[in-house]
Amino acid sequence: MAFNLKVPYNDLPPLPPQVDIETKGILKKVIAARSALAELKGLGETIPNPSLLVDSLILQEAKASSELENIITTSDALFQAFTAKTKNIDPATKEVLRYREALWKGYNILKDRPVLSTNLFIELVQTIKEHSGGIRMMPGTAVANATTSVVIYTPPEGEAIIRDKLKNLEDFIHADDDLDPLIKLALIHYQFEAIHPFSDGNGRTGRIINILFLVQSGLLHLPVLYLSKSIIEHKNDYYRLLREVTEKGLWEPWILFMLKAVEETAVFTRERTQAIRALMTDTMEMAKQKLPSRVYSKELIETIFCSLTPRANFSWMRGSRNARQPQNISRSWKKWEY
Repeated sequence: MAFNLKVPYNDLPPLPPQVDIETKGILKKVIAARSALAELKGLGETIPNPSLLVDSLILQEAKASSELENIITTSDALFQAFTAKTKNIDPATKEVLRYREALWKGYNILKDRPVLSTNLFIELVQTIKEHSGGIRMMPGTAVANATTSVVIYTPPEGEAIIRDKLKNLEDFIHADDDLDPLIKLALIHYQFEAIHPFSDGNGRTGRIINILFLVQSGLLHLPVLYLSKSIIEHKNDYYRLLREVTEKGLWEPWILFMLKAVEETAVFTRERTQAIRALMTDTMEMAKQKLPSRVYSKELIETIFCSLTPRANFSWMRGSRNARQPQNISRSWKKWEY
């Protein structure tokens, strides 16, 4: 049946697609994306305390992913809520923090049971939305343009049909095939968004699944790929290419888009990691010079960084060991100067 944007897409084809998804252009891009991820994975293992990197990037991922769903908060509000014991947190900030909680929950569940399943997807969305709901059961769901309210897609309808399509997605995720995991990532993300199994929270759940799949596939040790950064920077292309897969079966441009997003954010995250390492080295050297031996310790520096890194802006760092320190790091020394 021909696709009709106003009719529930119950004929959404199962995975894998019945077209060539390993074109020369895609395979070439896979090499670049895998190389960037491998460098990030190796570098991440050199951070003395991984929480320095994880807390910073997961909060930024949570903020950007939520922003794609028009849930807007500021970095200051987010990090204040994260680090301070306060009940005065606005609803948008709370929802962003729940995204972080859902990502950590998924990561920890995968460590105990490495299966990306429908039940796990439901746990993720329940955490994000802070409710006990599950698979959509009521008819009438449609995806509309945020500005014009014009319907652009109507997802599959009926709990049994949705669960059947999610079961196919599970089988594809865990299939013993020779598809590169990064190609599978692009296919998985499209299929989950096309199934649109929940009343709300589908986009954020789908982006968490992206990161968890990379961890499960062994391409990352920690959930630190800030993938929503690239998606939000190319938001129009992201939604256009999703629609073109649905309406025209154009898989190659979509897969290339996702591979580029992985490569770009892996490079960004690697640079952020290098900045953290360099700043820690400089800070330790300064501490040895300024603090009495009875006060200085490696653990002290790590404690300072754990509290400050999520709020630090490392864009100033360009490889120079003499570069000016971020303002919030500099201020912390006032507490320790004698």
